[in-house]
Amino acid sequence: MTPQPPENRDKDAGRWSDLGRPPLNATALRRALVRPDGLWTGLDVVPATGSTNTDLAARAAKGEDEGAVLVAEEQSAARGRLDRSWSAPPRSGLFFSVFLTPRVPLERWGWLPLLAGVATATALSRTAGVDTALKWPNDLLVTVDGQERKTGGILAERAGSGVVIGIGLNVSLTAEELPVPAAGSLALAGAQSTDRDPLLRAVLRSLEQWYGRWQDADGDPVRSRLQETYAAGCATLGRSVRAELPGDQEITGEAVAIDGDGRLVLATADGVQQPVGAGDIIHLRPADGS
Repeated sequence: MTPQPPENRDKDAGRWSDLGRPPLNATALRRALVRPDGLWTGLDVVPATGSTNTDLAARAAKGEDEGAVLVAEEQSAARGRLDRSWSAPPRSGLFFSVFLTPRVPLERWGWLPLLAGVATATALSRTAGVDTALKWPNDLLVTVDGQERKTGGILAERAGSGVVIGIGLNVSLTAEELPVPAAGSLALAGAQSTDRDPLLRAVLRSLEQWYGRWQDADGDPVRSRLQETYAAGCATLGRSVRAELPGDQEITGEAVAIDGDGRLVLATADGVQQPVGAGDIIHLRPADGS
């Protein structure tokens, strides 16, 4: 029998073409996560899309229920903050969005991406056995070969009556597949498991728990312990950084705190403590430029 060329084998095998990266089990995920008394009201897994955030935001505009979850095995037009693009091989990560309609004061909604960061980092640390840190405002970091690498990001956008939160995580990417040298993956960080089903379940359960606690506290980041937990896991604090702002402005100082509005507080050389909001910043870099 003549062996098939790789492209034909992939076409015939379809979703099972990469046995090292099996597809998510949507039925099992729904059974585990969608409950009458729970936050998650529906969960869909699609083979590919441009952006789960864009798709779920369109559904939200038409009256989608809170708790909808949209997962893609592959994204072709994934977006980060400020519309920065990124990509990853099919089934190599977790790419999903959730729709939430917080019943807390509007001025506290800015904590949602930070809440998602805390929920995701704690879930990954527990389930994958990988120490996961937070880079303010929306990055997830792991350690690969002694260096901090970005393994995920979070994007929150107003949509319909609420907020769509997108989370992207590099799970099984190899060094050769990384989009940039500064990126990482759970596999490269020595994860004890790269099975995406339990990882997704863990992240969504953690997100449900933190969201419930935050809402029970009327969005108060102190009473919900969100502020102190974020600060404890934030790798940015204690470092000298340079915040690049619109109009070629910048602020350099030591990151000393996360304030009550979720802003990063920089202590500058002239003794001023300057808060910087996520919506005001273009880049946050080490002060030495590395």
